[in-house]
Amino acid sequence: MTQHPHRFVVGGDSASIALARWGEPGKPPALLLHGTGFVADVWTEVAAALASDHTVYALDRRGHGLSHKPAADHYHFQDFAEDVRMVVESLDLHGIFGIGHSAGATDLLLAAKLMPTRFARLFVMEPTVMDPRTPRTGDLSELARGSVQGVLRRQAEFDSADALFQRLRKAPAFAPWTEPALWAYVRHGFAELDSGRMRLRCTPEIESALLKPIFQAMEQSYTGDVRGNPFFWLSDIGCPVRIATAEQSWPVYKEMADRAAALIPHATRWTFDGIGHCVAQEAPDLLLNALRTFAAEVGERSRNDPAPSSL
Repeated sequence: MTQHPHRFVVGGDSASIALARWGEPGKPPALLLHGTGFVADVWTEVAAALASDHTVYALDRRGHGLSHKPAADHYHFQDFAEDVRMVVESLDLHGIFGIGHSAGATDLLLAAKLMPTRFARLFVMEPTVMDPRTPRTGDLSELARGSVQGVLRRQAEFDSADALFQRLRKAPAFAPWTEPALWAYVRHGFAELDSGRMRLRCTPEIESALLKPIFQAMEQSYTGDVRGNPFFWLSDIGCPVRIATAEQSWPVYKEMADRAAALIPHATRWTFDGIGHCVAQEAPDLLLNALRTFAAEVGERSRNDPAPSSL
């Protein structure tokens, strides 16, 4: 049976971040960052397993779950990294095993630059990354613009939790998810109204605002201020980083992983065979094996390296 996490909030009323914690404080910390549209609890199976050796924290990224939901111009990559810094400093975490997915993986990479002494290692799955040296076009493709606008037409309310679960189970994006992960998304990614109806917490308007800088990074078209293009920071990351891709995900995720690997010193690679973009929710055991392998390899290198280590 998957254990239930302890829930709490850090930060002020105007910038609060909601967290879930598996395990008691005192063990080495692991910090889990979800991708766009999801919530902390979609890590449920991975987090519960990691809690045997770690104090596991997962947060609702801004705009998601129970965390604060600022105006549309406050969903840039640096904004999210600053949230991670606030959480880490509030909890006084050190020696962190950072584990991130998609845009949440990007949050961790940028936070590692902001706090170079806090992270022991990072396992990042298909991060959103733009090459900061590439000339910008300043315009999204028609396909990307259509995707950003199309989110605004997404259904935001459903008759009940059971009806929502059954609808998601039939959707191609969620069909491969495990039952615990899908139920975690239903129960925490949606608010249950007094009528019993379920309302999406990350509203279509918020998700559209979230997706615009992501598509700009994918297409390398961002021309705004540094908040949306801090990717030159990746060259200053000092802790061990493993960049993972999934065989069945979109080609652009592999392209962005290549961009990240070209920027991050001494990054190593991992491939999940026969699986799609949401590895933690589709095949948690595969991810847990990859995390344990990475941790063991980093530990072995640390023991064999006489030089000072960030671990």
